Amino acid sequence: MAVLPIVEVPDPRLRLISEPVEKVDDELRALIADMFDTMYDAPGIGLAAIQVGVPKRVIVMDLQEKEDEEGKPIREPRVFINPEILDPADELSVYTEGCLSIPEQFADVERPARCRVKWLDEQGQAHDEVFEGLLATCIQHEMDHLQGIVFIDHLSRLKRDMILKKLAKARKTAA
Repeated sequence: MAVLPIVEVPDPRLRLISEPVEKVDDELRALIADMFDTMYDAPGIGLAAIQVGVPKRVIVMDLQEKEDEEGKPIREPRVFINPEILDPADELSVYTEGCLSIPEQFADVERPARCRVKWLDEQGQAHDEVFEGLLATCIQHEMDHLQGIVFIDHLSRLKRDMILKKLAKARKTAA
């Protein structure tokens, strides 16, 4: 298990359309373990394989919304292989989104409030479930990555340009 480098905008790999996973095997499970290490280290709540340079239809997520008695987040890791969104709701919700590939930048994004998702887990077992709230937002955000879309693509040109300028300034300051 290892923490992998996260691909950041404007890297052209983030615009690639990820390929379906042909077989769920130990090599894929090793990638998934590395993706979790990377996501938790960042820290984040979701990560698509393309964000670590692997153009495969794999997502890891852990919203970590619940806490134990000591106030530490309770981990509930979830793996989505070859996910598909079905039946997105007409009702929309707005969440302030951020992205590990666009560090420290956030904006309100409107997405369907609910969606049905079909996927395979790391054992190759099929699942079909309706997601709502943050879980629905997060899966849609991560699935956008599989299509070469980042969250700022959902913003107006003005807001997108402002975020990219802030990101460039932050990188220049850090250098």
